[in-house]
Amino acid sequence: MIKKAENIIVGISIGDLNGIGSEVILKTFEDVRMLELCTPVIFANVKILSFIKRNLDSAVVLHGIDRLDQVVVGKINVLNVWKEGVDLNLGTNDEKVGEYAIKSFVAATKALKEGLIDVLVTAPINKYNIQSEEFKFPGHTDYLEQELDGDALMFMVQDNLRVGLLTDHVPINEVASRLTEDLIVKKIMTVKKSLIRDFSINNPKIAVLGLNPHCGDGGVIGKEDEELIKPVLKKMFDKGTMVFGPFAADGFFGSGHYEKFDAVIATYHDQGLVPFKTLSFGKGVNFTAGLDKIRTSPDHGTAYDIAGKGIADYNSFKEAVYLAIDVYSSRIQYEEITEKPLKVREK
Repeated sequence: MIKKAENIIVGISIGDLNGIGSEVILKTFEDVRMLELCTPVIFANVKILSFIKRNLDSAVVLHGIDRLDQVVVGKINVLNVWKEGVDLNLGTNDEKVGEYAIKSFVAATKALKEGLIDVLVTAPINKYNIQSEEFKFPGHTDYLEQELDGDALMFMVQDNLRVGLLTDHVPINEVASRLTEDLIVKKIMTVKKSLIRDFSINNPKIAVLGLNPHCGDGGVIGKEDEELIKPVLKKMFDKGTMVFGPFAADGFFGSGHYEKFDAVIATYHDQGLVPFKTLSFGKGVNFTAGLDKIRTSPDHGTAYDIAGKGIADYNSFKEAVYLAIDVYSSRIQYEEITEKPLKVREK
């Protein structure tokens, strides 16, 4: 039986408690209309979140629970992942606070994996203070790929602008050596499948950016574009995937060329994220495409410099909640279509 997109349970990992995560979460759900779209479950501790709420003079009403079967639809549920108090020093990097960020995230991922929540939205963490013997991952995405089924891909989304990456958190001097035919094909197919299943785009058009300046200028500034990327794209195009490129990255976004495509794939992190955040900062969402479960997050970090001041912009987090709900609904539609294909009338 296919679940209907009603009363979607949105799990939320609390992120770094010394950052702006709690603030943007609370601000998002100050709008009571959000509770008509979903039921939030914040993985944290109701006492610590109540303290932060008072500090921000927030009017939201929190409902503390100790088990997920106690979730109340229409309320802001806070699952007590831990019982003890946490010493906060807003705006600072604290390894102890990082431990609680991971406790929240691991518990939320487990609930997502077991189907106890429908989607996961993650508040920002500090990639340095989360490291431990138990958790040795660069960030959310790598852990999710280990725990869930599928091939994870960072997909930055803001309305019709969607940017994916061939390589993500990789040092710039290793990017070229990481690019292989298998990797390029896998990432493009992940984007294609996501556009079809998660965004309801039946025959998506995908652009791929070149690795080198001017796509190598015929080999003068590097041979990867001519000898690797271009042949792979042609082979995929000939087999029916609407993929185009490689395009010189410098003028691609400024010229508005990106508007002709359903998604753009950059070869490395900053090549894709710098223009994306320039065009969409404050409303962009990081969506982990390619997995069997849905996870989104805002496009910003912990923002220690403004933590606790009540001035954090919550729109990116709110958009992350919206996108998680939209993708969930799109997947339901996709399952209904693929499970019950139209019968061909016999002549």
